[in-house]
Amino acid sequence: MLKPSWSARLLALSVLLGLGTACSTTPEHDPAAAGKTMDSLVTAEWLAAHLDDPDLVVIDCTVLVQPDGSGGLSMLSGRDAYEDGHIPTAGFADLMGELSDTESPLGFAVPSPEQFAAAMQALGVSDDSRVVLYDDGRTAWAARVWWMLRWIGFDEAALLDGGLAAWTAEGYPLSTEPAARPAGTLTIALRPELIADQEEVLAAVGNDAVQIMDAMPAAHYRGEMAMYARPGHIPTATNVPMTSLVDETGRFRSREELEALLAGDRDARSITYCGGGIAASANAFIMTRLGYKDVAVYAASLQEWAADESLPMEVAPDAETNGN
Repeated sequence: MLKPSWSARLLALSVLLGLGTACSTTPEHDPAAAGKTMDSLVTAEWLAAHLDDPDLVVIDCTVLVQPDGSGGLSMLSGRDAYEDGHIPTAGFADLMGELSDTESPLGFAVPSPEQFAAAMQALGVSDDSRVVLYDDGRTAWAARVWWMLRWIGFDEAALLDGGLAAWTAEGYPLSTEPAARPAGTLTIALRPELIADQEEVLAAVGNDAVQIMDAMPAAHYRGEMAMYARPGHIPTATNVPMTSLVDETGRFRSREELEALLAGDRDARSITYCGGGIAASANAFIMTRLGYKDVAVYAASLQEWAADESLPMEVAPDAETNGN
């Protein structure tokens, strides 16, 4: 097995844990013409025009991936970066803090619905809010929060196309002022089927009625590198790397390109995974936009699966993948 270079490790960790994506697909309708409803993907221009809407809650979901000084990588909360400058009115959601079960041995473990809802309420999210999520990466961190909002039954959330980089590229200002929103009131209507566990994934292996999708880099899928206990992929999984969903600007590709990459059965049960369930959330976001009706994220992903020697994994050096 080849030992990955530092740059390959950075790319891989970015992908498996979700240094994410943004989007070039144009929102399908104008929320101003359709009342409260908002598309699940919005542009910087749209956000600037609606930033002062009283029901709009903007949330920065940044997590930073950085060299640790000894040849490895570390992940840091984006809170300091948020305090240095963020989209005006935005609050900060800490995926390394209150948005995870920090007592779990797994990184980014899903918290209880009540803990997650309480964190959203503290940021001002209520049942009648609209929420725009972004990060200072490529939007997969924001996609994880989007997915968890859907998990507790909240649907009026969107990702910012291009994240913070798209906002600044358009010349829009940043702020260092903390968000000043009163706490919200959020009702939980849990959709447990949106989060898959190890037992369900194991049962899905070899079950033709369930589609398993690996969002890792192709080299990891094939077994040429390993970021977790074992290289390779879960048997029967197809590979659609998160990076294949985006163009050179970091925006999601056109709808036509995405449909070609994600050409599975939209009516079948689908489970996405990566390293820690972050990149997989970006894949699940796009699948949902494309009309897949029954998508789940295996939140524990390979950090759990690869560590358990009793669970099957495959390497396939010659396997074809959908993307890079």
